[in-house]
Amino acid sequence: MRCPYCKFEDTKVIDSRASNEGAVIRRRRQCDPCGRRFTTYEKVEEIPLLVVKKDQRREPYERNKALQGIMKACEKRPVSIEQQQSIADDLEKLLDEKDLREIRSAEIGEFIMEKLSRIDQVAYVRFASVYREFKDLNHFMQEVKALLGKK
Repeated sequence: MRCPYCKFEDTKVIDSRASNEGAVIRRRRQCDPCGRRFTTYEKVEEIPLLVVKKDQRREPYERNKALQGIMKACEKRPVSIEQQQSIADDLEKLLDEKDLREIRSAEIGEFIMEKLSRIDQVAYVRFASVYREFKDLNHFMQEVKALLGKK
């Protein structure tokens, strides 16, 4: 590791510790020529997950974007922030387990709708109306009838 102060190429490790629940290794280093110490962090380089949109564009997965959609659907509903974050957490667990590089936005939307339907039916219909792009009242009624049919 190059010294950030004198740019000497070979520094020595004084101490190593795992941090962030073992996801990162913190190393304390010292440069012999200048005598200065500095800290480096080592972690696994992650390949970003890409979301394939309806029009086939690809964009990086963003937890915040999914969470904002969930929060908008749950606005003024008796759904706690913990429940909303739990849906986003469950989505990320699923994505990690699948070990994919790409996922269709439709799969993400269906997963969120399935989770919301168990928690709050109004939030579910709100999310579905945006996600499925209801064009008129008939589409909305079909979704409500399908929801009532599940009961």
